[in-house]
Amino acid sequence: MKASAVKILGLSAIALSAVTVNAFVAPQSQQSFVARKSLPSVSSVFDASNVVIRNNRVGSTSMQMEMSIFDGVKAPVQSYVDIWTPMFHQAIDMGLVPDFLLHWGHGAAMGSVLLSMGLIGAYLGWQIKFGNGEDVNSFTLGDTIRKAHPKIMGGAFFFFLLGGQGGIVLLDTQGQSILESPHAVTALISVGLLGCQAVLPKLFATENGQLARNAHAYLGSATMVALFAHLATGINLGNSF
Repeated sequence: MKASAVKILGLSAIALSAVTVNAFVAPQSQQSFVARKSLPSVSSVFDASNVVIRNNRVGSTSMQMEMSIFDGVKAPVQSYVDIWTPMFHQAIDMGLVPDFLLHWGHGAAMGSVLLSMGLIGAYLGWQIKFGNGEDVNSFTLGDTIRKAHPKIMGGAFFFFLLGGQGGIVLLDTQGQSILESPHAVTALISVGLLGCQAVLPKLFATENGQLARNAHAYLGSATMVALFAHLATGINLGNSF
């Protein structure tokens, strides 16, 4: 009997505690789904506002970063660009430069260099890494892969530097601000990486030559990623105006 009484008291206590807890919980509204959907909560409104504010802050921070990177060189670059833009304006006035060529000519030219010389040069570089440097194939035009690789990548670097100047001039010719876009930032990163790649082979014959070779191979792949990011930001820039 005592055991049964203890069990009954225990169950009663549990039931009572459950009822007590439920007494402090607000009853759920019986509104329809449509009614609840039509009245957004205050918290959701503030959440949406916070998202907009955060996005604006991210955009503002990105623009400030881009401007701060090029603050010291923008004025001299603009002076250099101003030498060439009158010639392009004169050519436009004479009808010698179609709008499409003016807008996309730089991108088409640089994209062609990247997709031909850039990809072939990167491929040949990895062939050297895999021990096939003395082979000759259709990409090397009679040279060994070891000799053709620096020639092709050196030529690509030259065209990128030359084409980059043309891109800035054409952008200014179309009335756009220069050095104020993600495309400018990826250009700086790409040129910096290409410069590092050009220097690393000088260290191949040193005591740290193997480390330099490994760095050259893997940094070369990173450089290709940066160049394709540059291509993507260029397309985005071209579509923005």
